[in-house]
Amino acid sequence: MIERVWILLPPKAGARALTEALEIGFTTFVAEEGDLAAPARVRTLRLAPDGLHEGDRLVAPRVEIRSPEDQARALALAGRADAVFVDARDWRVIPHENLIAAYRRQGTRLIARAQDAADAKLLLETLESGVDVVLLPAEHARAASHALRAAGRESLVEARVTAVRPVGVADRACLDTASLLAEDEGVLTGNASGGLLLVASEARESGYVAARPFRVNAGGVHAYVLAPHGKTRYLSELRAGDEVLAVRPDGTARRVVLGRVKIERRPMLLVSAQTAEGRTISALLQNAETIHLVGPQGTKSVVALAPGDIILARLEGGRHFGMSVDETVVER
Repeated sequence: MIERVWILLPPKAGARALTEALEIGFTTFVAEEGDLAAPARVRTLRLAPDGLHEGDRLVAPRVEIRSPEDQARALALAGRADAVFVDARDWRVIPHENLIAAYRRQGTRLIARAQDAADAKLLLETLESGVDVVLLPAEHARAASHALRAAGRESLVEARVTAVRPVGVADRACLDTASLLAEDEGVLTGNASGGLLLVASEARESGYVAARPFRVNAGGVHAYVLAPHGKTRYLSELRAGDEVLAVRPDGTARRVVLGRVKIERRPMLLVSAQTAEGRTISALLQNAETIHLVGPQGTKSVVALAPGDIILARLEGGRHFGMSVDETVVER
C-alpha cells in the first residue's frame, strides 16, 4: 500500500525531507511550489492551482470539494480524465466513497489529499479498494510507513488433518524474508488457491539446527502463496524484492520483503486436511522436522502430524492470474 502514497513536500522543504522519506521507502514526491530537484530514481510532480503536473503535462485536474456542487463537478470528470486530484477538507469519507464508485466504473484514477497517517490509511481502505493514490504531507511519512505496512487481518479457519504421506523428491522453495518472524508466524501456501495452509517460520531453536527466524520453508514450487492486496503468487516465480504476507494465528498479517528464494530438491510429504464444511485442502511440504504447520494451540512439525490434528487454513474461491474470480474453478 505504501506505493500508493505520494509525499507532498512543502515550500522550501529542502533535500532532507525528501531523503528521509526516500529512505523509508517512498518513491514519488510532489512539490507544492516550483520544480523539485531529486535523484533520478524517484518520480517528481508539481502541485499547482489547476492540478498535478509532471513536467509540462497536467496529470490530474484539481477539484476542491466544499459543497455538493463541488462533488458534482468531480463526478462529471469520471471517464473524461485519466486521473483527478480531489481535495476534500471537511467530509472525509462520503465524498470519496461516491467518487471511488463512479471512477472505478469509468477507469478514472482518484488521487486524494490525506491529512495524516491515519487519514491516509482510511482513504486507502474506503470501499475496500480505496482511492488510487493519497498525497501525504512529508512530516507524516514515517508514521504512515508503519501504519500501511501492516496488511490487516486474514480470515482463518480450522481444518482437520486427514492424511500425511510421503510422495518422493520434488523441488521446494524456502522463502528467506528480510524480516524477523515469530515462531507461530508464517505464510499461507497450498496446492490449490481455494485452500492455503499456514506454514510456520523456522524461528524455533533445536539441538540439531540453528534457528532461521527469517525463513519459511514454504513447499513445492508449484504452490500458491498469499501476497499483498489479496493476490496469490506461485512460489516458483518469486524473486528477491517481491513481497508476501506474514500471518499470525489470529489472522493479523504484515507485508514482508523477500531477500532470497532457495529452490532445492528434497523429499516431500503431502499433507491433506478437511474443513468443517467438508472442503479438502492440501500442501506439498518438505519431509523434515523443521517444517511446522500452525494450529490454534501452537505449531507442530509435519513429521509428527497425524490424522485428527487441527491446523489453520485460509479458504477462498478460484484464481485467474493470481486474482480472485467469481467462477467455477476445480483444482485437485
